[in-house]
Amino acid sequence: MSYYLGFTYLPNIETTKKRNLNTKKKQEINKYILSKFCDKPIEEIDIRTEAGGRPFINEKDIDFNISNSGHLTAITFVNGAKLRTGCDIERIYPRPGAAEIANDFFSGSEIKYLYTSGKFNEKKFYEIWTLKECFIKLRGFSVFDMANVPSFIIDDEFVFDITVSLPLCFGLFELINNAKTSEHYMVATVIEGIQQQPIIKWFSQYPLDCKIRAEINVRPDPSVLS
Repeated sequence: MSYYLGFTYLPNIETTKKRNLNTKKKQEINKYILSKFCDKPIEEIDIRTEAGGRPFINEKDIDFNISNSGHLTAITFVNGAKLRTGCDIERIYPRPGAAEIANDFFSGSEIKYLYTSGKFNEKKFYEIWTLKECFIKLRGFSVFDMANVPSFIIDDEFVFDITVSLPLCFGLFELINNAKTSEHYMVATVIEGIQQQPIIKWFSQYPLDCKIRAEINVRPDPSVLS
């Protein structure tokens, strides 16, 4: 079994909307990383999508998920029977309407967590948002299902209050560029079937320091298994 979180950082390419890689470049990067993980020529990587938009390739016992933001691509990749993964990356920036988004989609305990000394905390918003997004992408849901995702915060602690039949393991990572720019990202990962954090691999120069912010393990409910 192999479980990875792969990154490619391209600081010198053009972006659209000031923060996202253009579509053609994203496709090239996605295939490049997957070719390295699968140990296959890039031209043999055929990324398709399920009806809900979730990506896949026709390789037995391989599952992966893709996310892009700013100049960074993130891919979770797992090679193992009955294992499934999801990931989300977001560049942290002042997002108009973030407080309103939280009020619409976050639980009461999550909203409380966002306010530090009465002030809305942008970084905490992205912590919760990426965790919810990676779970949605694991399941193949859409962003419109976000309000139905269980809470990731109870009493200001990271948990995931849900009954599962297979183990879940979430990882929350913060990436900060301490060099010439002040780029700042939040990345969330999840794997279903085991409880393990991914091995991080870079496929480019990496001026970004990556530190884990939280690890959330969800064990199966015995009543579900009986």
